[in-house]
Amino acid sequence: MLKEIFGKKIGMTQVFTPEGNVIGVTVLEVEPVCVLEKKEYSGRNVAKIGCFKMEEKRINKIKKPQQGYFKKLGTSAYKLVQEVVAEKEIQAKQEVGVEIFNEGEIIDVRGKIKGRGFSGGIKRHGWHGGPQAHGSMTHRRIGSNGANTDPGRVVRGHRMPGHFGNSYQTIRNLKIVKIDKEKSLLFIEGGIPGSRGSVLKVKKVRPLPKSQAKS
Repeated sequence: MLKEIFGKKIGMTQVFTPEGNVIGVTVLEVEPVCVLEKKEYSGRNVAKIGCFKMEEKRINKIKKPQQGYFKKLGTSAYKLVQEVVAEKEIQAKQEVGVEIFNEGEIIDVRGKIKGRGFSGGIKRHGWHGGPQAHGSMTHRRIGSNGANTDPGRVVRGHRMPGHFGNSYQTIRNLKIVKIDKEKSLLFIEGGIPGSRGSVLKVKKVRPLPKSQAKS
């Protein structure tokens, strides 16, 4: 089976545990992916997968070399093609979906966080800010950022205002609370990177023991 798969972020909601507790979860739609090819790099098994199947009327939107690639393999066209870690048992042209996961399993989720443009130090680094009195002129300014005569310059790596967001981030050790196999949905505890509709990579970290795994 695959150890990594791609999905689309739907949004956030909440679910109730059998004990009556409320858990905030992020809903991720994982459409079945197609294993296009199998490869091996330095003893590591890798599978090239196609994600998000395209409609027949939109196939002409992709480039002709890509159309020829899918035609050569004899598969449908996909919007996203990526290489992921897989096991030896995986077969070419096999479709894989949410069935590779189990409720309670621990995963890592990687995606691109929202872009926030040029941001100040308070928003970018969580600074507390200066005095809020009327006489203060440094409510949200960074204050002094230089050094003394030695070295007489701003030290490299000093936190300052600048570009914030629009970069890839990995949230580790998240728990799968619920799986809806009919609608291909994963309910993941907590928040994950990205805006609604963004593509995220889900990676298996610690599989459940066989005694706890559900078929």
